[in-house]
Amino acid sequence: MTGPRYTPLVASLPATVPFVGPEEQERQRGAPFEARLGANENGFGPSPRAIQAMQDAAPEIWKYGDSASHDLRCAAARHLQVQPGNIVVGEGIDGLLGYLVRLLIGPGDAVVTSDGAYPTFNYHVAGFGGVLHKVPYAEDHEDPAALTAKAHETGAKLVYIANPDNPMGTWHDGARITAMLDDLPEGCLLVLDEAYVEFAPEGTAAPVAPDDPRVIRMRTFSKAYGMAGARVGYAVGAPDLIRSFDKIRNHFGMNRLSQIGALAALQDHDWLTQTRENVALARDRITGIARANGLGALPSATNFVAVDCDVDGDFARCVLDGLVARGVFVRMPFVAPQNRCIRVSCGPEVELDRLAAALPEALKDARR
Repeated sequence: MTGPRYTPLVASLPATVPFVGPEEQERQRGAPFEARLGANENGFGPSPRAIQAMQDAAPEIWKYGDSASHDLRCAAARHLQVQPGNIVVGEGIDGLLGYLVRLLIGPGDAVVTSDGAYPTFNYHVAGFGGVLHKVPYAEDHEDPAALTAKAHETGAKLVYIANPDNPMGTWHDGARITAMLDDLPEGCLLVLDEAYVEFAPEGTAAPVAPDDPRVIRMRTFSKAYGMAGARVGYAVGAPDLIRSFDKIRNHFGMNRLSQIGALAALQDHDWLTQTRENVALARDRITGIARANGLGALPSATNFVAVDCDVDGDFARCVLDGLVARGVFVRMPFVAPQNRCIRVSCGPEVELDRLAAALPEALKDARR
């Protein structure tokens, strides 16, 4: 009896996922989390208008979603003051990154990223046979100069940077990101992940011309709009590149209710303002909890805070395990020296209260 004949590339890859989800951890520990503060979800929830729009549309779930996501594309284009031809909608930034890598990366092609940056991008690159070249962070920030230098050294076809950054929450002025474009080697595309930009200070969004063929920008409804479970993202780029997604994307991959909900969310400006305010307060609360326990906290332009345990990755892992054992789901960076931190997502007061109660106990255990 024989099994399927995998490609040599697939046969060489480990069966793994970039993240172990909180649900899987709950199954392993045999109990639900009391505070879900690890996945950078928006615990303040989506716009009530988005919820109502999805509820109203539920009886028509028998229909496929619009394969062109026309209404959402047009609304996103108006939102960013670009043309609909500059926009492609996909199954979250994760899905769009997968499509982009499929478009541009074949076996042996060089790709540059930061060591410890968003691992799902790396997962896609490995899945299509690309070769990852990594540079270290510089003072807990991704390093634009090092990224572009490595791109020249390797002949990279893609360079990935997130602004603001995940997992550290740090950020660069948008003009610094735009300056990277003039430093890129010919034929190299900058992948600019702006998943958290709605939480960032004015001037963080890069002032990039929508038709600039050297960059593609990624946005999402998972963070500020509170719709992570709906899986809606969009990319902004030059029309030729955007049209190329039609060659390989799943044309009916976008859930009908997700498109409708995202459209309503995008139009509810008051809810977005309220969410930003709630996140800012929660960042301050997390920072205060950290300091009350003798820990530092990195300034953040996201909906999470990197809490600096100020020792090393082993110690931070012990703190994380202690929190998880007490029903508080958090995560931590994967790579030293950033793995001296734990990463705590913003959430409602009741969940932050649980963090405040559990952290002293987790630290006590870690210091034994």
